[in-house]
This record gives sequence, structure tokens and C-alpha cells, in this order.
Amino acid sequence: MIRNVTATKTPGADFDAIVIGGGFGGLYAVHKLRNDQGLHVKAYDNASDVGGTWYWNRYPGALSDTESFCYRFSFDKELLDQGSWQTRYLTQPEILEYLNNVADRFDLRSSYQFNTKIVSTRFDEATGLWHVVTDKGETASAKYLITGLGLLSAINKPTFCGIDDYAGDIYHTGAWPEGVDLSGKRVGIIGTGSTGIQVIIALAPQVKHLTVFQRSAQYVVPIGNWPEDTETIDTYKANYDEIWKQIKSSNVAFGFVESTVAGIDVPEAERECVFEEAWQRGGGFRFMFETFNDVAISDEVNTSAANFIKRKIAKIVKDPEIARKLTPGDIYAKRPLCATDYYGVYNRKNVSLADVKDDPIAEFTTRGIRLASGIEHELDAVIFATGFDAVDGNYTKIDIRGRGGVTIRDKWADGPLGYLGMMEADFPNMFMILGPNGPFTNLPPSLESQVEWISDTIATMEADGRSTIEPTQEAEDAWVETCRTIANMTLFPKAESWIFGANIPGKKNAVMFYLGGLGNYRSELQSVRNSGYESMIFDRQTATTAL
Repeated sequence: MIRNVTATKTPGADFDAIVIGGGFGGLYAVHKLRNDQGLHVKAYDNASDVGGTWYWNRYPGALSDTESFCYRFSFDKELLDQGSWQTRYLTQPEILEYLNNVADRFDLRSSYQFNTKIVSTRFDEATGLWHVVTDKGETASAKYLITGLGLLSAINKPTFCGIDDYAGDIYHTGAWPEGVDLSGKRVGIIGTGSTGIQVIIALAPQVKHLTVFQRSAQYVVPIGNWPEDTETIDTYKANYDEIWKQIKSSNVAFGFVESTVAGIDVPEAERECVFEEAWQRGGGFRFMFETFNDVAISDEVNTSAANFIKRKIAKIVKDPEIARKLTPGDIYAKRPLCATDYYGVYNRKNVSLADVKDDPIAEFTTRGIRLASGIEHELDAVIFATGFDAVDGNYTKIDIRGRGGVTIRDKWADGPLGYLGMMEADFPNMFMILGPNGPFTNLPPSLESQVEWISDTIATMEADGRSTIEPTQEAEDAWVETCRTIANMTLFPKAESWIFGANIPGKKNAVMFYLGGLGNYRSELQSVRNSGYESMIFDRQTATTAL
């Protein structure tokens, strides 16, 4: 049902709810609150249209590493049945087209104001309302504030001496302009994370010369991106009930059944066979979680997986010195990467590798990049594939103030906190979609779970006549400790990774995800509902006023 609600139910407010963000999370929040509940909703996004992360990340080779059949919403059966795709993984244009179709289907754009950035938000204790201010100086108020700011959208662009003197073009993959043609040019790319490897693979056949500035060598397995025909897609559609049941009860929610076999109990030769089968099938999360259940837990099994990939690198890369530079020295415990023949790219004559951990970037010159050794790489264009200030980056960039004027920046000075990945003590009626300490999974099923919980919670508040809701500090502290405890049971904290903030200079290393799996996470959400929200404080300012 599509509603164009214009009457606000909240006395004294401009709107019942304000939603920030036009990606998967923001779109679904507008649909649930406006179309399902009939609330008056105002939504903002700084892009010119919907898409969120996939609006901005238009870089060459942009691709989801979640399989096409489950990188989508599950809440609407007809929407699922209408889905179509060409290959096993969705390209950026396909994802953007899909989100545009969702916006059209549910008339979501009518609630949005685009090309608008929110610069500050403030909770007014006297009225119980949130007030937002845009970059245009406009203001709006609402009872509920829902933020779909995105895990990976606050771009990280390192600073380098001399960069303003560089005469060539500079791009960041997270804000890629339209119409860029790098054919026949000398291009440098800084960064070899998930985005970097996609750009490297896409540009290598196009450019005159590609220089890769690598800080950290990566474990990259094949992606296995083959075409999927109508018969295959129809089989997925016919089995969606069971598929989504499995996804929502699984750990990583990538559409496969995670292994229950402990690699530590399997002989090394048999492990090798299992890894080889996974290598041939493709998929980063499959390689880490479908092979054995302890690749990210057991030092021995992790070493087996890492050594398997290292042997592949040595076999694929023809130049032994380049192979050595591409071989990781860290454990295999970052977000698992996958791509089409990444290591094979370095066999091309027009691709060179600069190991900037051994020979750091000293400065930009007018003609290119000079390393500490004095070697200068002349470049027509430089691409920053340096990722994002993930999870909390967009929150600390906005002046968000809760009770008593406390800011998110201050509360998260030693690392982001957050209850259930959605709420923060002292910030009443603020709900974060994919906020800190939420599940580490394929994102659409997780954000769907969160938006539905948020919507149900708001519906309960409206039915019961509640004014505010916020977690107790004790509940938040316990949740953060749970996230830390689970993370420390794995090998992930031992690797330098963006999932702990290690990619941002000066940022304190902190746990930012719940690594207990989507199934367990959904059970936690259900427990909060079943308990009557005993971990929450309702109507706090009313109680204070009464005293």
C-alpha cells in the first residue's frame, strides 16, 4: 500500500519521523513508517536521487560480493518475483536500477528532499522532539529520528605533501564522477582493499600504464562471476521461502549454509581439497565460512587457509619478486575479499606494483608520486581507493546532540558504542540503521531486520502513548561487552582492518560489529520485544518533570 501522508500525528512537530539516507536502509524505513504505519515522514539525502552507497560508488568495476539472488529486499514477494539479473553478482548499475525500482514501486521519492545534507541534529528535552538543520539552513522537527547513513559512505582520503601541486586528475572511488575516461592514460591507484582490487582489474586492460601503490598485501580468492540464465533465476524464485528462512537464521547471511565441520579435526590433505573446491566455486565469504567453521577462530586452520592462498599467488604470478610483494604477511582475518583473476593482473606488462610499506609515498609532485627512495612515478591521474571512515564516520561528521547537549563525538571518543547496533543511551527516539555494533553480514537482510524492529518499536510506542524510548546505560554497556567478547573469540581483532577502524590514522582500534551471526542477532531483537523492552527507559523526561 502506498500512502502520501501529509498530516502529522505528533503535536508541535513538523513530522512524525525524519529519515536521513536514501540507500537500502533509508528507503525501507520510509516505506515501513509511512506506508505501513501512516506516519508523516520527511527524508533527506545529499545525493540527487536514491541509491545511497551505490549512488556514489560508480567507479570502474564496482560490484557486490554478495550473490545476486540475496542482495535485495525479502519483505515483498512480488518484488522478489520481479527480480532479474545477468550474472552471479550484481554490478553497480544493476543495484542502482534495483533501488530506483523500489523507490518507484512504493512512491518513496515523494517523501525525500535530495541534494540536502543534514549538518546538525538536536534533541529538545522540553518538547521531546528532534530538530535537524540542513546545509541550506532549513530546519525541521520530528518525534523520531532514523539515520540510514551507511556503513561505508564517509570517504577516507589521506593527506600527502605536495598534493595541491599535482597537475593531474585526482579521483576517489567513493565519489566517482560521471564521464571519466582513463583510456590510454598513466594511472596510479592507492589502496588494495575490496574497491581497489575491483578498480585494478577493470582499468588494467584500458589504461596505458597502471601503477598500484600497495600498503597491505591482500588475500584474494576468485569471485566466480558466471552468467545466470532464466532457469537458474526461476529456481531461486521458486525456493525463496526456504532461502530466506535459511539466510535469516544463518551467521553471515550470504545465502549458503555455513560449515559445521571443524578444520582442526580434518587432516591437512583433506583441508587442501576443501579449499581447492571453494577456490574453484568462488566467493570470499564462502571460502572463509563454507569450508570449515573455524577458519576465523583456529590459528592452525587459518594458517592452512592462508598458506593455500599464498601457494596460489606463487603459482599465478610469473615474476617471483612481484609475487613476494603480493604475498600477505598478516593472518587471514580481514573482511574476505574476492575478485576475477586479481593476481593475474600483475602479469600484464602495463601494470606495476609499488610496495609503499617498504618504500612509502614521500610526496606528490607536479608530475606524479615520489617515493621515499626517490623513485618518481609519472601519472596522468591518481585514484584514491582508500576506503571509508567506516561505521561511525558519518555520525561523528554530523553535530548530533542528545540529552543535556551530549554529543555523539564525545560519547564515542574512545570508540563507537551503541545498543543492538541501533540505539544510543541519552539519545531518545534516535534509531540508527547499521549503526555501531550491529551484525557483520550481508547487509540487506540485517538492515531489513533492524528496520522492522525499529518500525515495530515505534508502533508499540504510538499504541501505548509513549513519548520517548532509549536504552539503559547498563544494557548498552552489556551489549558492547558482548560484542567485544565475541570478537575476541575470533582472529579478526589480530589483523589490521577497517572493521576495527585501523585504516584511519589516529583512530582508536575498537570493536564495531556484532560477530555472533544474523540468526543470533535476530533472536536478541526478539528477546527485547518479548521482555516488554525491559532494557529500555520510556518517557524519561516525563518522569523527570514529574519529580
